[in-house]
Amino acid sequence: MRRIFTLIGFASIAMLASLSSKAQYYYYDDRYYDSDVLFEFGTSVGLMNGITDIGSKKGFMPNFKNFNMNASFYVGALYQNVAGARLELTYGRISGADSNGASPKRNLSFRTPIREIALIGEFHPLMLRYHDELPRFSPYVALGLGWFSFNPQANLNGRWIDLQPLRTEGQGFPQTAQYKKDTYPYKLSQSNMIFGGGIKFEASQLVTFRAELLFRKTYTDYLDDASSLYVDPTWFDANLSPAFASLAKQLYDRSAEKDPTYVNGVGSTIRGNDKSKDHYFTINLKVGITLGRQRSN
Repeated sequence: MRRIFTLIGFASIAMLASLSSKAQYYYYDDRYYDSDVLFEFGTSVGLMNGITDIGSKKGFMPNFKNFNMNASFYVGALYQNVAGARLELTYGRISGADSNGASPKRNLSFRTPIREIALIGEFHPLMLRYHDELPRFSPYVALGLGWFSFNPQANLNGRWIDLQPLRTEGQGFPQTAQYKKDTYPYKLSQSNMIFGGGIKFEASQLVTFRAELLFRKTYTDYLDDASSLYVDPTWFDANLSPAFASLAKQLYDRSAEKDPTYVNGVGSTIRGNDKSKDHYFTINLKVGITLGRQRSN
């Protein structure tokens, strides 16, 4: 991973060096001209969805019934309309239910808020062909790194319960050490990798619109609190407080609510697929204000 980002860094430096020979100012249209560096700040709204064990379709495909709203705010800079970077804050939610997914008998469901801060670089390849009279539309690719927090919850009798403290798969229990690699509860804030792209439309010298799709690769399998095997419910009593143990026994296995005759094997029946991490993505419409253009007369 470090080698990839090193190569990207050298490529970006070389590209910016080749562009630096252009004039400091150049015409945007017949009334305004651009400076080499333009600044943009704006906001966006859109849809957020997760790709997790719970609620996804067969083949770990996203379920379009699971879209939730998200919103963001960003500030950024663009060098000669070709390469730029922005800092973006995003807030949204992902959710899922087995009743809509590939494993209805498991009968689990969840929701989690997502709060993210990210540094995202963007590259507009078609702009390399233009200097003056720039086109209004510009497709671009995006790559970045982020830090996000989450907190999976399940609904029990109309009340949303935080799942991480309940250790629903025995994380950190001595009884699960023989088959489970998680020796402690999972962290609720982690890094992610962001990639995608979009198309930018210059409505005027001041206002910019964007349509953008960004995918987040995470390094956790617990966005939905499901990753491994079912545990013995008596282990909750041995390792948790009475209140937490009671909640855990009601929420770790809900298949009996759908089929009272169905029994999951302790330490053998799969509750989640630990071979695949959980991910999420956004589809957003952005509105930005551009600063740095000046009148040419």
